Amino acid sequence: MENGSHPLRESLARMIDKWSAGTEDCPTPIAGLNFFRREAPTPPRYCIVNPSIVLVVQGAKRMWVGEQAYPYDVSRFLITSVDLPATSQVMTASPQTPCLGLTLSLNLRTLAELIAHGDVPIPRERPSAGSIGLGNITSDILDPFRRLVNLLNEPEAIDTLAPLFEREIHYRLLKSDQAARLRQIASVDGHSYRIARTIDWLKQNFATPLRVEELASSVQMSTPTFHHHFRQLTAMSPLQYQKWLRLNEAKHLMLNEHLDAATAAFRVGYESPSQFSREYSRLFGAPPKRDILAMRELARADG
Repeated sequence: MENGSHPLRESLARMIDKWSAGTEDCPTPIAGLNFFRREAPTPPRYCIVNPSIVLVVQGAKRMWVGEQAYPYDVSRFLITSVDLPATSQVMTASPQTPCLGLTLSLNLRTLAELIAHGDVPIPRERPSAGSIGLGNITSDILDPFRRLVNLLNEPEAIDTLAPLFEREIHYRLLKSDQAARLRQIASVDGHSYRIARTIDWLKQNFATPLRVEELASSVQMSTPTFHHHFRQLTAMSPLQYQKWLRLNEAKHLMLNEHLDAATAAFRVGYESPSQFSREYSRLFGAPPKRDILAMRELARADG
């Protein structure tokens, strides 16, 4: 789809502009559907991206995973198939023309059901390595999104109609140029599905000492094979991924529960506060106390 005017995209932009006014990140009454709004370009910000499709309807963004950049805008959607540490950056935005868009969580069970029923053709191309990709936005994809978002004007219909529109979106994605990637992650006998299972375990057990050999064995993979496919999907090793989860949870505890750095470090599994401080500074660019104070000052200024 070209970057010029498009009625479906413009309709979505108007609706998201209406619902997101006055806020940067806007959850909606439809589970898994969130809007975002940025009125100026931003530097790269750390985030964790859940299995989802990200659609920009105005402006442009860029996602970094490891050393790889994924620019996307009104002509390309971004899709992620596992929980992924990344950095996100808004490239094009202004108060007059803010960067507007949405994220919708992917339901791997719905993808698997559609594939199992044979409702979608098998893609000819082989899936590329990695759990993130860019796809071409088409009218077939925009239309069910427009109908889904429009349900916010008819809240009594959400429970009945939202699942139907979401299922159609998954169907359209399985007919898009990202079909091979989605099939790969939804296949229960594939490596990507097994890695996704271990990622779920890591998210629930990030404070537990990690034994990679046991994790690999739990999904019936050799340790070298497990390492290879884990890095292919996440651009980091299992230990690096666990560290990323721990540091982000510690940041959440300090910011929202007002824990001091040492207490937060022990809570997320660190045995050494000094090691925690070094690794926190390396990831976030400042020691824990200074970083949290700066974030609180920024929040007060924005408020």
